Amino acid sequence: MKSTSALSLIAGAVALAAVTGFAALNEPSGGSTAEAGTATRLPVERTSLLCPAPGLSDLSETAYTAFTPSGGSGGSATAGTAELLSSAKDDEASTDDKDKKDKDKKDKDKKSKSKKDKADKPVVSLKEPGKPATGKASGADSPALIGTATGRLAPGWTAQQTTTIEAGDGRGLLGISCTVPDTDFWFPAASTAKSREDYVHLTNPDDTAAVADIELYGPDGSLKSDVGEGITVPAGSGVRVLISTLTSKAADDVTVHVTTRTGRVGAAVRAADDETGSDWLTASAEPAGTVVLPGIPADATSVRLVAFAPGDDDADLGIKLLGKTGAVTPAGHEELHVKSHMTAGMDLKDITRGEAGSLMLVPSEKGRATPVVAALRVVRGKGDKQEVAYIPATAPVGARATVADNRSKGSVLSLAAPGAAATVKVTASAGSGGGTPVSKTYKIAAGTTTAVTPPVPTGLKGTYALTVETQSGGPVHAARTLTETVNGIQMFTVQTMPDDRGTVEVPAARQDLSVLDD
Repeated sequence: MKSTSALSLIAGAVALAAVTGFAALNEPSGGSTAEAGTATRLPVERTSLLCPAPGLSDLSETAYTAFTPSGGSGGSATAGTAELLSSAKDDEASTDDKDKKDKDKKDKDKKSKSKKDKADKPVVSLKEPGKPATGKASGADSPALIGTATGRLAPGWTAQQTTTIEAGDGRGLLGISCTVPDTDFWFPAASTAKSREDYVHLTNPDDTAAVADIELYGPDGSLKSDVGEGITVPAGSGVRVLISTLTSKAADDVTVHVTTRTGRVGAAVRAADDETGSDWLTASAEPAGTVVLPGIPADATSVRLVAFAPGDDDADLGIKLLGKTGAVTPAGHEELHVKSHMTAGMDLKDITRGEAGSLMLVPSEKGRATPVVAALRVVRGKGDKQEVAYIPATAPVGARATVADNRSKGSVLSLAAPGAAATVKVTASAGSGGGTPVSKTYKIAAGTTTAVTPPVPTGLKGTYALTVETQSGGPVHAARTLTETVNGIQMFTVQTMPDDRGTVEVPAARQDLSVLDD
């Protein structure tokens, strides 16, 4: 009889990879009955998303949209589920003991009970791939959301949180693609300046508490603080931390580094400015020698670049603007020097000059690529009509990327090809209330950015999702700008579109008959 133990081990590893998105298969000691073959990709069967508490204003209105592209089986015969649920609570992590003592315990207990009751009912429940599902929340008391998708709803599952604050502190259109839980995040372009009020939002999706550390780095290096260490994020809960309480030093450009000692969290920074309003700053892509920041609007009146070198070496970066016709080096803004463990900023002013573009940072010297993280602070409008958004460095679209909550008007899709020319297919999904999907193919020339009004579903009702799929050529970096005019102000927000991680690479195995028993 032939031995099947090794084949069972391989099958188990493949199944685990399809569920968790991770696989490692080691050769047993003393000889193997199988060896790794060519890796294959399988759809994930389970994924998580975390949406931070939407705002601090009673005037806020928040829309949630969840979506899974068609075509992913998830490796399961079951339909699966995809729901966004309210977290158990969302508290401010105070660095002042007096603040904690002054809280009214009775009101807090009542609030916790109310939130627990709400957590039992999904804010958004997605029923089928290819059609968005929506939900709403209002007021400053709305908690963070914790979401899980399984089965055929898991591959490529995405969710958008869009908050409108018409007036007052933190006014603006605040958009964020809900994040995947992780253990390490970098946020350039935060600030502890007196005109800013920036909060780090941490959300824990798991059944046990997570412990996080927050480090701050300014233009002169680390902003030392003990109160940013060992922040407990209770199970199934969210907390927010005002970063100006973590240091006594005011700095215009600050890089925030969030790590976890135990557990995992979703992390995002809500940045608010007295003059330009507020928006979400999401994490930069992992440190790299060359980074791309796509989607600078054509009418940007001010663009500020912020970069940080987390390693032991300084970084000398060449600055390239990828425009409609090619890549150019902006006059007067040719290079940026970033010292190790120090945050560097550069005011690029109206760098796009009426033409939408993307920024690319490359090593000034070939063969010397120092990893960096980076983000842009982009302002549109002037005077009391200014509005702000943030664009972090982002990974390529890869096989597929999706962004939800597009409307019939006000969406712009930016596609940048920093290397070789590329072709992508863009699909507008069915609408949340009805409509027929539409697809269109775009060719992006090498070293350029193509900014387009994306296709709209036929007979659209409600909102819809945009899915970008790479067809051929080099890597493409993408971002969606959403604009809404409120009280005469063109409020806007930009969401980058990295690969949706809807599939996971699993090592294939082949049988070695020579070592099997007869």
